[in-house]
Amino acid sequence: MTDASFSAALLDPAHPVPEGLITPDGSPATRRYAIYRNNVTVGMTEALEAGFPVIRKIVGERFFQAMAVVFVRNHPPTSPNLAGYGAEMPGFLRGFEPVQHLKYLPDVARLELALRRAYHAGDAAPIAADALGTIPPERLMRARFGFAPAVELLSSRYPIHDIWTFNMAPGAPRPSGRQQDVLITRPGLTPIPTLLDRAGAEFTAALLANKTFGAAIAAGGAALDLSTTLGHLLGQAVITSIDEGNQ
Repeated sequence: MTDASFSAALLDPAHPVPEGLITPDGSPATRRYAIYRNNVTVGMTEALEAGFPVIRKIVGERFFQAMAVVFVRNHPPTSPNLAGYGAEMPGFLRGFEPVQHLKYLPDVARLELALRRAYHAGDAAPIAADALGTIPPERLMRARFGFAPAVELLSSRYPIHDIWTFNMAPGAPRPSGRQQDVLITRPGLTPIPTLLDRAGAEFTAALLANKTFGAAIAAGGAALDLSTTLGHLLGQAVITSIDEGNQ
């Protein structure tokens, strides 16, 4: 028996029980192994349910559990810590035939993964709320910002923020039909998805790409509401440093 044969049989009941597994009386440990295999699959399925609550709600519990079994067989965990398990879910959903009519599902999975990464990200102290006001305008335009590890920006053709909110917040309105950009932050203990308009997303993406403040404003264009977008970034404590060095 090899580790590979043990793992393959563990994730797929079509595989026979690995040779060499016996009970104390010397008989094949078929029943005991089947129980162990089922417990392992259940544990991985529960980890996926916890990690993708919106996907689970959209497709239904029974469908999700059946889909999770297929996912587990194709994407076994690579770490004993299942907190990050499911990173391949967006790609899996794009190729999983029974959900091809739900085109937005992979991007909703991306959002749920980003929220989970934010939850487990390291802490970082934000700049003072009035820090930007202490920098002369000409130097501020050349400045570059550092961000907390939890920060991510997601862009989607679909209303993923609305879909997430509709399924997670009681009484939330039904999703719109427009594309959406979502800023993921964690100002406290709980990650927060914030909807940005397109100009605000372009501005934020430029800052995250280490562009200067002036270049980010240019990326946002004429439609940029700088006060509102900066309010999101400062209010959610995501800016951790300001580099006023050379361009």
